[in-house]
Amino acid sequence: MIKPATIESGEFKGWMTWPSEPFEHDVMGPLHFRIDEKGPVCAFRAEHRHMNSGGVMHGGCLMAFADFSLFGIAHEHMKDDAYGLTVAFTSEFLDGPKVGEYVETRGEVLRAGGSLIFVRGLITSDGRPCMNFSGTIKRGRKK
Repeated sequence: MIKPATIESGEFKGWMTWPSEPFEHDVMGPLHFRIDEKGPVCAFRAEHRHMNSGGVMHGGCLMAFADFSLFGIAHEHMKDDAYGLTVAFTSEFLDGPKVGEYVETRGEVLRAGGSLIFVRGLITSDGRPCMNFSGTIKRGRKK
């Protein structure tokens, strides 16, 4: 498993991120993850670069965040020597986050078997439901 790095300063101080993930860290993010008293949570702050021409977050951005969140939610179910691939993903758009809003995902692992992990979650923006999703992760072993 790729180990996360802890954020040292700023709004997400104490959260974790994966600097070795170029798209999720450098292009779209950084995206953040932690486990709090309610369980796994993923978050980021919506910026202009995440928006579409309608002034709300681009659907592809929400889907990419949901994919990141699958792995955050399933983090404790990944084995130390495993990596994961998303093999199935479904979603429904409910609303669009706007610039400056706090975008968060919470969810749950429905089942974690030998090689498949089934996850569902909900993305909210400043507490407003924006997207519900579910996905399946296939665990693989590093060679």
